[in-house]
Amino acid sequence: MNPSRRPLIAGNWKMFNGGRAGVELAEACVAFARDLPSVDVVVAPPYTALAAVADTIDGSPVALAAQNIHPKDNGAYTGEVSGPMLEECGCTWVIVGHSERRQYFAESDAFVAEKASAALANDLLPIICVGETLQQREAGETLRVVKQQVDAFLDVIAQTPKAVAIAYEPIWAIGTGKTAGPTEAEEVHAAIRSWLEKKSPELANRTRILYGGSVKAENAAALLSCPNVDGALVGGASLDAGSFGAIANAARAARGK
Repeated sequence: MNPSRRPLIAGNWKMFNGGRAGVELAEACVAFARDLPSVDVVVAPPYTALAAVADTIDGSPVALAAQNIHPKDNGAYTGEVSGPMLEECGCTWVIVGHSERRQYFAESDAFVAEKASAALANDLLPIICVGETLQQREAGETLRVVKQQVDAFLDVIAQTPKAVAIAYEPIWAIGTGKTAGPTEAEEVHAAIRSWLEKKSPELANRTRILYGGSVKAENAAALLSCPNVDGALVGGASLDAGSFGAIANAARAARGK
């Protein structure tokens, strides 16, 4: 972990804790985050809990993210939620292009780039997800696939001075219990950093690259010790405040503060 970039630990609650349980979890996250001034902690509840969680974390170090965004600000898009709506209810971050959105809802690289642009236009920082399938990894296509995904939104993030985040989440490691080891993760993170640097050294320096894919308290320290791993996008482990807090503490230790 590069000490010039603050660690970012984001919890993606997916389709869990959409009501009272979400408020209780948010309260527990606030409690541990107060002791971690050198780590940025973000929680991403379901839409139904965004407003309540925003109220719960108000004035605390915990920031609020949405799990998705529609590219348009308004319109006849039943069931969708726009950037202005997310900003108004207290979000400062939004997850874009998660593999489950790409897989189950056929989101293309171009559509993900549109969403990243919409987020930035509405003062929301995107956490843009990239990653390969097991078949692609076994075929030796990891870097080709990830570069194609990054290239789709590279111009979008290069045109803003805002510090966005990119999350590398190998699809074969999401929710499976399998994890890319530190060597595998660092290889891809270093490659992403190099592509950003070719575009702009300043862009490469300000962009935080997170690892996602079965991150747990038990493996967080090893992953976060990698030079180009600036944090984690946490799934299942973020549903337990003890586990999520342990991961955030590992980020503080990796940064040396």
